Amino acid sequence: MIKKLDKLIIKAFTGPFVMVFFLTLMVLLLQYFWLWVDEFVGKGLSTIIILEFIWYQIVVLVPLALPLAVLLSSLMTFGNLGESMELVAIKSSGISLLRFMQPIFVVSIFLCGIAFLFSNNIVPVAILKSQTLLADIVWAKPSFDIKEGEFYDKIDGFSIKVGKKETDSIVHDVIIYERGYNNFMQDNFTVAKSGVMRTTTDKRFMEFHLKDGWRYQERGTQLSTNTEFIRIKFDDYIKQFDISTFGMRTRTSDSVNKDNFRMQSMRQLNHAIDSLEKGITDYSKKVKQDVFSTFAFTNYLDSSSKKQTGLKLDSIKKFDQLIPDSAISTVNQQAVLRINSITLNAEVAASEFVSKQKELRMHKIEWHKKITYSVACLVLFLIGAPLGAIIRKGGIGSSLVFAVVFFMIFYFLNTTGEKYARENILSPVAGVWLSTLFLTPIGIFLTYKAMHDSQLFNKEFYFRFTRKMKLFFQSKNK
Repeated sequence: MIKKLDKLIIKAFTGPFVMVFFLTLMVLLLQYFWLWVDEFVGKGLSTIIILEFIWYQIVVLVPLALPLAVLLSSLMTFGNLGESMELVAIKSSGISLLRFMQPIFVVSIFLCGIAFLFSNNIVPVAILKSQTLLADIVWAKPSFDIKEGEFYDKIDGFSIKVGKKETDSIVHDVIIYERGYNNFMQDNFTVAKSGVMRTTTDKRFMEFHLKDGWRYQERGTQLSTNTEFIRIKFDDYIKQFDISTFGMRTRTSDSVNKDNFRMQSMRQLNHAIDSLEKGITDYSKKVKQDVFSTFAFTNYLDSSSKKQTGLKLDSIKKFDQLIPDSAISTVNQQAVLRINSITLNAEVAASEFVSKQKELRMHKIEWHKKITYSVACLVLFLIGAPLGAIIRKGGIGSSLVFAVVFFMIFYFLNTTGEKYARENILSPVAGVWLSTLFLTPIGIFLTYKAMHDSQLFNKEFYFRFTRKMKLFFQSKNK
């Protein structure tokens, strides 16, 4: 049964949480676009494409924004209640801090569930669509935009220069340089005093309707000095340029990237991990069989032992004594070639084995990440709530400082642990759960201190402690 006290604390938590959550999403989104802004400029992207990409990226950032929002909002909530002395009044009425934290604790568990559902079911789809769309944007050519006095060379085989643009379509002093190809045509020039620049109805071609100009052509192979120079005077000349590849005319199918581990749910990752582990086991057996099959003596390992043959060690002849002197050089060369071949095959097999092991680790890391980002909401709440009760400072100022510090610790440990797991320095479990294992004891410690009215962040407490220590050492020196 929800009591009035529970409603009070949930209401005090909801407002800051909603505000901080959307602010966090905006900051993370701006940070992402700052990295890719150069790839978006000049591509002629429509507003719908940009909004679609922003929507996918917002969905991807939700699991990362939720922990920070829980940390900062819980810190602000308990800091405001402590600053307004409401927390003192509640404690004086016999209600413990743990009971007071219980409503937001339940809300944090609920947010953990939401974060897990996003990470497992929605984020993989959003990553699949956003990465496919991002690849299309990155590989799209810049839009057709000719500036005055500059050569435009984004069209394959051509460079275009316009001396002056009267409007977007009327141009003056046009120079078109056409590069030769296949060794059958030399470079050509087209010069015109004026012209009209427009796009065809189907948007596939850019058409120049040039007036009063000259076209210079040189025919012949580049390997021959016997070429033919042609100069043509024209009053009207139409030149078309293919711009069908400019911008985003087509969209890549999402199925191209569907096998990427970041774009799979936990059920799909479990299936992939089982397949990879079975593949590694089968590959190890295959490599062992292939390597040993090249050695003929492996078929006689048991029969060549001293125990079964009964031969004395002195009676066994060396290999060099069994072949003629004339064949020793040939045998040695064949042995070296065989060893080099086996060494090369072993190196290729080792490289393939390392690659398979890394792929397996990446799948395991992604599997655990879906849980750790969800549990982070609860872990950071255990830090934010007691920390707010200890510092007793409301507002976004001091709360933001503490929240940023602890979130940076969480993000740094999470990134570092994931990196060590990828490099096989730590196991996937230890690497991905490193931040949780480090911050959980801190949260428990802060909760214990808050329950006992700790003066952990009270400046007067440290001032009094320092003064007592000075008096203590002065009395010892006397």
